[in-house]
Amino acid sequence: MFCHLLNFLLSPAVGFAAHPRRDSDVVESVRHKLGELTDLHGLKRIFKDARKDKGQDDFLGNVVLRLKDLHCWDDQWYQLEPRTETYPNRGQCHLQFLLTHKKRATTSSRTQPSYTVHRHLLQQLVSYEILQHKAGSIAWDGELSRHASTVLYLHATQKDLSDFHQVMAQWLAYSKLYQSLEFNSNCLLHQITSIEYQWVQERLRPEQKAELAESFQSLLTYGVSLIRRYRIIFPLSVPRSTERLQSLLRVLVQMCKMKAFHELCTLSPDLPQMVSTALKSGTTEWFHMKKQHLKPMVKSMEENGKALSRLLLEVIGDLQQCQKIWNKFFINTLKLNLFSIAYLELEHLVAEHVQEQLREVDSSMSKPTAESLFQLYMNLQELYQMKDFLPKRDGPLALSNFHQWFKEAVPQWLQKAYTIALERAQRAVQMDQLTPFGEHNKHSTSTVDLSTCYAQIVKTWQQLNWPDPEEAFMIMVKLVEDMCKIALMYCRLIKERAEALSLSERNEGEAANRLCIVVNNIKQLRLLVLKLPSQLDWEQLERRMGAVIDQQQIQHTLHHQLDSAVSCLDHEVRDVVQALATKLEKGIARHIQELSSSNDTREPEDSIIPLMKFLESELQYLNEHLVHENFKSLLALLWHHTLAVLSAAAGQQVPSAQRYKKLHCALKSLELCFYGEGCGLPLETLHTAAFLSLETHLALCSSTSRKLIQKYFSNRIQQQLDASSEKYGAVTIKAVYRPSEQKLRVEVLNAVNLIPLDSNGSSDPFVQLTLEPRHEFPEVVARTTQCKRNELHPLFDEAFDFLIPPEKCRQEGACLLLTVFDYDTLGANDLEGEAFLPLCHLPGLNDDEDQADAGRVPQTRLPLTHPKPTDEILRLLESRKGDKEAQAFVKLRKQRAKQSKETE
Repeated sequence: MFCHLLNFLLSPAVGFAAHPRRDSDVVESVRHKLGELTDLHGLKRIFKDARKDKGQDDFLGNVVLRLKDLHCWDDQWYQLEPRTETYPNRGQCHLQFLLTHKKRATTSSRTQPSYTVHRHLLQQLVSYEILQHKAGSIAWDGELSRHASTVLYLHATQKDLSDFHQVMAQWLAYSKLYQSLEFNSNCLLHQITSIEYQWVQERLRPEQKAELAESFQSLLTYGVSLIRRYRIIFPLSVPRSTERLQSLLRVLVQMCKMKAFHELCTLSPDLPQMVSTALKSGTTEWFHMKKQHLKPMVKSMEENGKALSRLLLEVIGDLQQCQKIWNKFFINTLKLNLFSIAYLELEHLVAEHVQEQLREVDSSMSKPTAESLFQLYMNLQELYQMKDFLPKRDGPLALSNFHQWFKEAVPQWLQKAYTIALERAQRAVQMDQLTPFGEHNKHSTSTVDLSTCYAQIVKTWQQLNWPDPEEAFMIMVKLVEDMCKIALMYCRLIKERAEALSLSERNEGEAANRLCIVVNNIKQLRLLVLKLPSQLDWEQLERRMGAVIDQQQIQHTLHHQLDSAVSCLDHEVRDVVQALATKLEKGIARHIQELSSSNDTREPEDSIIPLMKFLESELQYLNEHLVHENFKSLLALLWHHTLAVLSAAAGQQVPSAQRYKKLHCALKSLELCFYGEGCGLPLETLHTAAFLSLETHLALCSSTSRKLIQKYFSNRIQQQLDASSEKYGAVTIKAVYRPSEQKLRVEVLNAVNLIPLDSNGSSDPFVQLTLEPRHEFPEVVARTTQCKRNELHPLFDEAFDFLIPPEKCRQEGACLLLTVFDYDTLGANDLEGEAFLPLCHLPGLNDDEDQADAGRVPQTRLPLTHPKPTDEILRLLESRKGDKEAQAFVKLRKQRAKQSKETE
C-alpha cells in the first residue's frame, strides 16, 4: 500500500497556520534563555549556539496521507501529529491538492470524445482482468482491481465525465467484450439498471445514440444466438452453466424493457417470439447433428435399428433435461415452455425419420433385426409417453400411431419371449436336485427360475403396452397360451427329474422326499398361474375391449385357458399326493390288520401304539417337507383311506367287544392325530358321514351288554321324543321323587286314544310299570294297574311307590317303562304300546327337600310307541351267544315285538 509522508519542517519564513497557544510557548522559551544570561560568558554561549544551529528549522508536526484516500482535487485542513507526547497539540495545516498528468499527444485524445477514450481504456483493463484469471473467463465476476478502478476514476475526473457517460461507456465496453470474451453476464445488469435510472435522451449526441442503439441490437442478436445453441454453449457438464444461461435470459429481458431500448430501437423486437424461433431452429440443428453423428457405418436394417435407438436415447435425454432443468428458467423469465417447444419439434423430426427408415421392414426380418426393433419400439414408447408433460394441445401427434410401424415384428417378439422362458425352465429342471433351496422354503430352485421366466413374459406385455385393444387381446391370448404350455411342460419334466434321481440312488426315503418337493413345486407353480390375471391386468384389458370384443368371448378364451391349466396342475398335484399316500396306505392297512388280530388280553391303548408310532414318524416327515396346503391334501386322502380300512376291519370282526374296543380306540386316536390340535384337518373335514357311521358302530360294538341295554333305552326315549303324533295313544302320569325317603311315587292317571285290539272294537287295557334297565334295578318288582274293561280311554287313578337311590336315577337309559297291554283271557296279552319316563328329569330329584304339595307336581303325557321290528343294538346283543343277560334281554324284547299287532 502506497503512503506519502509529508514532513513539514516549519521556520519563521514558512507560512503556516499555528494555534495561538504555540506563540506563547515561543515567548516563554526566549524569556527563559534571557533569564539564564548573567554575564559576558553567557551572551557568548548564546551566539555560539545560534551559529551552530544555523540553517536548521525546528520540528513542529507532520501529516501522513494515503494515496487511496486522496481525491483528484481537494482543499481542507489536516491535524499536525507530534513526534513525542510532550506537546501533543501541534496545530493544523491547510493543504490544497490537484492531481494532473502530462498530456499525451495521441490520435484518440485529439479526435475522439472523452467517454470514447474512457471506454477504450475500460476495454483494455477488462481484457487484462479476464486474461489474468487462470480458471477462464467464466470465473471472472466483472469486478475490476483497485488499481484499475483508481485509474478509471482519475481519468473520468480529469475529463470531467458525468456518471451517466461513465455508465454508458461501461455498458458499451462490457456488452462488446461479452460477445468476444465471455464472462458472467450479471455484471451487465448493473449498467442496465444505471442507464435506466439516469436515462435522459437529450444528453446524448446523435452519434452516441446510434452507438448505444447498435450495442443493444448487437447484444440481443448475440444473446439469442447463444440461446439457440444453449445445448452446446451451456452444457450441464460444465459447472454453473445453468446460472450463466439464467443470467443471460435476465439480461436480455431487462434490456428489452429499458426506456433507452424502446426509444433508440425503432423496431422493438418481440423477445419471446425471437427466442421461441431460435429454440426451434436450434433444436432442429441439434437433431440433424446427432443424426449425422450416429449414422451407422454399415447400411442394414439391424444397424439402422440400433442407430435409431441410440438417436432416440439422445432425444429422450435432451427432453428430460429440458423438462427437469432448463424449462423453469425460460418460464420464469420469458413465459416460454421450452419443453413444449423442444418436444413438438423433436417428436415431429423423430416420427418422420423413423418412419422413413422402417419402410423396408417385413415379416421375413432376421432375429437380430427384430431385437433391435424391439428396443427402438420401447424408446419410441418412452418418447411418446412424455407427451403427458405437455400443456393442453389440440390434434394428434406425429407419433400417435407409431405402434403400427412394428406390427410385422410382434410375432417374432412374442416367439422370442416364449423361447427364452422355455429354455430357461428346461435348464432349471436339469440343474434342480429337488432339495429345498432355503431354510424356510419347501420347494426347490427351479420354481425360482420359473417365477423369473413368468415375470419376464409379464414384463414383455407391460413393455409392449399395445394401444389397439383388439390386437392387444390377441397378444394376451398368445402370452397366456405360452405360459400355460410352459407350466404343463414343467410338471412333466420335474416328475421325470424326480424319477431319474430316485432310480440313480434307490433310496426309498429320498424318493418320498423328492415327491414332496415335486408336489410343493407344482403347488407353487399353481400360485404363479393364478396371479397372472392381476399381473397382466386383465381388468384393464377387459375395460378397453368393452366396445370391441364381447365379454363372453373374453371369458371363454382367457379364463378358459387359465382354468384348464389350473385344473391340469391340480390333477398333477393329486397324482403325486396320491403316490405319496399310496406309500403310507400300505403301512396303515398293515398296522390296522395287526391291531385287529392282536391278542384280546392286551389293553386297547397298548394295541394301537405301533400304528400311532408309524403315523407320527411318517406324518412328521411329510409335514416338514410339504407345504401346509399339500400336507392337508395328503392328510385328507389318508383319512378317507384309513376310514375305509377300519370299516373293512370292523366288518370282518368276530363278535368280540374287546376287539371292537381296540378298533374304536384306534379310530379316536387317529381322529386326534389327523386333527393335530388344529394344525391338521379341521373337524368338519374329519367328521364325514362315513366317520360318524363307523364311530357309532364301533362305539356300540365295543360296549358291554349292559351298556348296550342302557343305550337301547336311551334310543327308545329319544324315539319317543321325536314322535310327531300319538298313533298308538298316550298315557298320562304324575311322578315325583322324594329325596328324604329315596322313594319314587308314580300316579297313573289315565290313557287315551288306545287302539282297539279286541274283536268287539274295544280293548281291556291295564298298565305294567317296570324300572329299566333291570340290571340297575334288580330288586324292584314290576307293578300293574287294574284292568279296565271295554275302554279305549281308561281312567286308572292309581299310585305306586318305588324305593330307589337317587344315583340310580341318573344312570344312562334309566327310565320308568309303562307298558299298556290289552288283557286276553285265553292267550297272551296284546301290546297297546310302551311309554318311557326318563328318571334323570324327575321332579324333586335334584332338590334337597321333598315337595310339600303333591298337587304342584305336573302331569306328564307320554305317547305310546311300538318297538321297531329291526334294531342294531338287539342284533349285537343277540350275536353274543355266551352272554345270558344279553340273550334274556333280547328274548324279552322279541316277545314284546310279537305282542304288537301293529308295525310302524
